[in-house]
Amino acid sequence: MELLGKLFLSGWASLEYYILEHTLTCLVPAFFLAGAMVTFTNREAILETLGEQAGIIKSFSLAAAASFLVAACSCTVIPVAAGLYFAGAGVGVAFIILWVAPAANILALVYTGTILGAEMVTMRIIAALMVAFLVGLVMRAAFGHEQRDLPAQDPAGPENDQTHSQNKPRPAIISRVDFGLIALVLISLLAPNYLVREGPYLAKVLVWGAATLIAVIYALSMIERSQLMHWVRETWWFVRIIFPLLLAGVFLVGIIQAVLPEQWVQEWLGSNTLLASFLATLIGAVSYFATMTEAPFVDALMGMGMGNGPALTLLLVGPGISLPNWLAIARIFGIKKTLVYVPTIIVLGTLIGWFFGNFLF
Repeated sequence: MELLGKLFLSGWASLEYYILEHTLTCLVPAFFLAGAMVTFTNREAILETLGEQAGIIKSFSLAAAASFLVAACSCTVIPVAAGLYFAGAGVGVAFIILWVAPAANILALVYTGTILGAEMVTMRIIAALMVAFLVGLVMRAAFGHEQRDLPAQDPAGPENDQTHSQNKPRPAIISRVDFGLIALVLISLLAPNYLVREGPYLAKVLVWGAATLIAVIYALSMIERSQLMHWVRETWWFVRIIFPLLLAGVFLVGIIQAVLPEQWVQEWLGSNTLLASFLATLIGAVSYFATMTEAPFVDALMGMGMGNGPALTLLLVGPGISLPNWLAIARIFGIKKTLVYVPTIIVLGTLIGWFFGNFLF
């Protein structure tokens, strides 16, 4: 009972610190930002050129860029990728979205920067994009030739009316007014953490409050009430799905810190060798990390001596794939694609950790 009490107190201390230091100035604006991106961006405009016919550079680049806006875990992103795939998107595009959305979405990136610094978040973006394009190429080479039964096109639809298609203007991704709102919310998220690097936490709260007040005034004066309500609903969806898992993950991090031998971390994960990166990849591949929970977990391990290369690997692979993710992909996309995708991620994750740890950090 005494041991259980110590473990509980360790988890509670980690949770208390997290709530007091990160929730108001980091998580609150981050959730509103994610909700705004869902509410105010035109998904059709973002995803309309993801088919095989669009070409590798165009479709892969757009898929990777759009995926940064999808704050999803390794399992919740599967319906999005599957829907695009069965609607006609290329197999490489579908698996890029499966990878990038959980491995490097904007929520996770901002939170990583807040906890681990600008260098680590920069490396995470570069590494995620490198892996994304390689995964897309592998999946396209292996399965791009497959024939699929896609929904029939409407003969009278605009896709088959050449004149209409040529004259029809391309829809905008986002309006100027909505972009202004997203920019203000982004400022309220970044300003406290980048303008106030030292000093009392109250200083961050004041900066956040000022930036948030400006965003609220702008929203009430420029955005329709129905859109604002939609924004709130989408934001609440992110909070409801992610926040409980996030708190549970932070609590677990505190417990792990109490029981994980620091010597083991230093011995097996403290270097930038291929073995250390491979072990970090395996830890991430079989675990389940809700989006953003990987950052405090990696921060704790780095405090115990984990190397930069294995840390980067775990930041990517931890949220990027998981055992439940494997099973769901096999069910939806087929066992063959899973047996190619998962080992590809494990190999690339290992190589990325080794390369970045030895040559870029």
